[in-house]
This record gives sequence, C-alpha cells and structure tokens, in this order.
Amino acid sequence: MDSINQFLLSLDQYLGSAVYFPYLLLAVGVFFTFYLGFPQIRFFKAGWAHLFEKKSQPGAQGDTSHFQALTTALSGTVGTGNIGGVGLAIFLGGPAALFWMWMTAFLGMATKYVEVTLSHKYRVQTSDGSFSGGPMYYMDRKLNARWLAILFAVAVVISSFGTGSMPQINNIALAMETSFDIQPMVTGAVLSILLALVIIGGIKRIAKVTARLVPMMAVVYFVSAISVAVYNYDNILPSLTAIFTGVFTGSAATGGFLGASFAYAFSRGVNRGLFSNEAGAGSAAIAHASARTKDPVNEGKVAILEPFIDTLVLCTLTGLVILSSGVWYKKHLNQFDAADMYVIQGEYHESSKENRQQLYAWLNAKETHEVKFYQGELLIRAGKITTEGVTLINARSIAEQVEVLNADGEKYRGFLTVDNGRIVNSNIQIQGYSLIHSTALTAVAFSQGWFGQYGEYLVAISILLFAFSTAISWSYYGDRAMTYLFGSRSVVYFRISYVLGFFIAAITDTTIIWNLAAVTVVLMTLPNLAAIVLLHKDMKATQERHLENKS
Repeated sequence: MDSINQFLLSLDQYLGSAVYFPYLLLAVGVFFTFYLGFPQIRFFKAGWAHLFEKKSQPGAQGDTSHFQALTTALSGTVGTGNIGGVGLAIFLGGPAALFWMWMTAFLGMATKYVEVTLSHKYRVQTSDGSFSGGPMYYMDRKLNARWLAILFAVAVVISSFGTGSMPQINNIALAMETSFDIQPMVTGAVLSILLALVIIGGIKRIAKVTARLVPMMAVVYFVSAISVAVYNYDNILPSLTAIFTGVFTGSAATGGFLGASFAYAFSRGVNRGLFSNEAGAGSAAIAHASARTKDPVNEGKVAILEPFIDTLVLCTLTGLVILSSGVWYKKHLNQFDAADMYVIQGEYHESSKENRQQLYAWLNAKETHEVKFYQGELLIRAGKITTEGVTLINARSIAEQVEVLNADGEKYRGFLTVDNGRIVNSNIQIQGYSLIHSTALTAVAFSQGWFGQYGEYLVAISILLFAFSTAISWSYYGDRAMTYLFGSRSVVYFRISYVLGFFIAAITDTTIIWNLAAVTVVLMTLPNLAAIVLLHKDMKATQERHLENKS
C-alpha cells in the first residue's frame, strides 16, 4: 500500500503539483476571458435571470430546471474544500493564497461558461430517455477523439470514488466522532442508506434533493461565518491588507507562522481554487448538461454563477473567519500527525531571526539553508524528549510543550528511532503546541466568535451537509461516465459499488483514495482544457449565434 501511495505522489509531481499546472489553468481562463469578451461580466446578470425562470422555453428538453442543474453542480463543488481546503491553502501559502483563489474563480467563471455550453450543445438522449452530457461527448462527437473521451470518462469514474464518495464520508465520520462521539460505523450505515435512497432515483431525485439541501446549507454556513467575522470586525481590514500585500512581498513571519514564498501562495491558491470550484475539470458540466433549455449558451450563463458562489463567496467567508480570528498564525494544542512531523538537527528558536530565516528557506524549498534531518535515537523520559541538539517541527512550525504518550495514553519512556527526520515508532502518540491546518484550523477559527466553543459543532454540521451533498452529485457524474463507457445498463452496478465504497470508507483509511483522486482530477482537467481550447472557434460561433438570435 505504501508503494502505491508513493507512486501516486510521484506521479502527482508531474501533474497537479507540477510548476506548469497552475499557469496552464489560469492561461486558459485568461484566453477565454478576452476571446469571448469577458463573459463572466457580460452575462453575470443574465445568469441570475435564467436561474430563477419559472417557465422553460417551448419545446425545451432536459431532466432538470436551471436552478436544479446549478444546485446539483454546486453540491458537487461546495464541499470540505470550502471548509478544510481554505484552511490548508492559508496554512501553506499564507493570506496571499486567498487572492489566488479569487483569481482562479474569476477566470474560472469564463472556463466554466465554455465547458458547460459545449457540454449542453453536444449532449445526447440515452436509451432510458434521460440526457447525458459532459466533456466526453464534445471530445467524441466534435473532436472525433474517442480515446481522449474514454480517458476523461474513466478518470471521472475513479474520481467519483476518490473525490465524491470515500473521502467525504471519511471526513463526516471523523467530524461526527470528534464533535458528537458518534461511532463511524453508525454514521456510515445511516448515511449510506440515505445516499442509496437518493441516487437510486437518478438525476430527477438528485436534483430535487440538492435544490433543497444546497440553499439550506449555504445559509447555515453563511450566517455562522458572518457572525465570527463581525465579532472580529476590527481585524477584517488588516486581514484584507495581508491578502494583497502578501501577493507582492510574500507572507512575513507572524507568530508561529514562518512565512510562505510567492510560489507557495500562488500554487496552493490556484490548486485549492480548482479543487473548490472545479472550473476546468469538466465535472460540473455533466450536471449542467441535464438542464431544460433549447439554447446551450443560457445554461453556460447560469454556470458562471457557480465559481462565484463557491469560491468568491463561501471560500472568502472561510478565509476571512480564519484570518480575522488570528488563529492561522498561532499555536494550538493538538495531536501531531506523522505526515506533518520532522526532527531536525540543532536547537531552533523563533526568537532568533537567523533561525527563522533558515527554517523559512527550508520550508519553502529554497536551496540556501543549513537545515538537516536528524538521524538516530531520541531518549524519552516521563514523556519528554531529553536528547539535546534536536528540534521537533510539526505543521511547518517549531513544536512546543511536546509530550510523548504510549498507545494507552500514558507518558512514554524509552527510545524513539528517527530515520531521515521521521519518527519510525508507530505505537506512540505525540502531542503539543504547533500550528494546525485544514478542517481543524477552520473549526478553531469558528470558535472565536459569539458561538464560542459551539462554533466547532457548526463546522461539524457544515461538513456533514457539504460532504454528503458532494457525494450525491458525484454519484451522478460517475453514472453519466459509465453510461458513456458501457451504456445505461451499467449504471445500477456503479451505484451499488458507489454506496458500498461510501460505507467502507467511513471505517477505513482513505489515504490511497485521496492520492488517487488528486491524480485523476488532473487527468480530467488536462484533456478537458485541451479540448475546449481546440473548440474555441466552435464556442465563439455558438455565442455569436446566440447573441444574433436575441437581437
């Protein structure tokens, strides 16, 4: 299993984590923004008008309304990335990462407009009477690149498990156990039954559920986030200032935060933006292809709203909560994760400017630093590390008040083996004060308002709603990909596997699935970006005909 994980991580270095990827993603958005005359601005108002149309066009075909198509797509994009993903981006890239998430969203509105319009234009009606669309259809029907369409569809099926099913329930189960002491098996069993009842009804039932669920969860999260931001209102302006100054200067060392380079802020912001709103990945276009309309451009206009709501509204709220509360650069008591922890040679202190500079260079992959990993054994007495000349780094910060406990929670005594900076012993727990990230960071931030410690429960409930809605939508993406690959009869087998995977992931480790998803999402994005660029003339002609018909 470890070898597979290492292979996937290595492969990701050439895909989503590669230097070229964020530039490519933004470049496509820039191209369509100018080529189509800033559609995200020109059609923004029209998108809202179409969204709330009460009547469909005469003769329009489809399975869902504009509103239902948008909420289905939003339920797939509004997920744990809006909660934990923003926390991870700020942790890795500092406040400036939020700026690059905004840029990804603004440019992604144009990309989303294109991929949704084309998906709707080249959709097909299947043997069971439902409509099926998505990038695989314009790759096949217009580009005559069936091999590319197959690659995309296979990546969608794998990503439906790796993005929509297994990690989502794993996050829900962990949140329910941590906040409400509900056993993961109970959470998995109950939600698996609910998931099965929803997806067995196909897109029409999925759309009805998401049309009610998405507005409700958005309101709950919006009110909760606003309450924390208003409580810390005096920090809002400094937080906004930190976002913009960080773009040009890099994030300065603040408290436990040792700073992030421009490259880290840029890459983490853009990548988290993609995983948040999925503009360019082509997944949400599958949901929009089900909408009832005769004009594909109208659905493209509605799709413009998706990155706006998902990233420019919800992710911004999360970011402001984290930044205005000040928790992002402070150390908190937590149990250290082995993946976040290193032992380095020498005693480093944050009070030393030279020490901070060395750690900054190391953490941001600069070549000029003298930080070296520790190799050997650590002597532990009464839970304390007594070996001199070493420093424990956790979550990119110098760990403080460190305690080593055995599997029973008692203070450990003995030796810990360290191999190239990593603690090898697996039967121990290490806790102390350090920076935190992802969902844990967001949960702490939400407790810094009028709700106090109950803010943690609001985050847990939001994770439940966001993650479960994501699982619902991605089941539809997977079943449309299966329909393209193997026909309508294959869908039932996919749905059974999807629900089983959902339950199993509630009680098992899903690390390998997360790593697989990171690779397959990029294997969706790269073919899709190539396809829409190749179809730029087709898109321009489609838009011009639409404008002519309106005039």
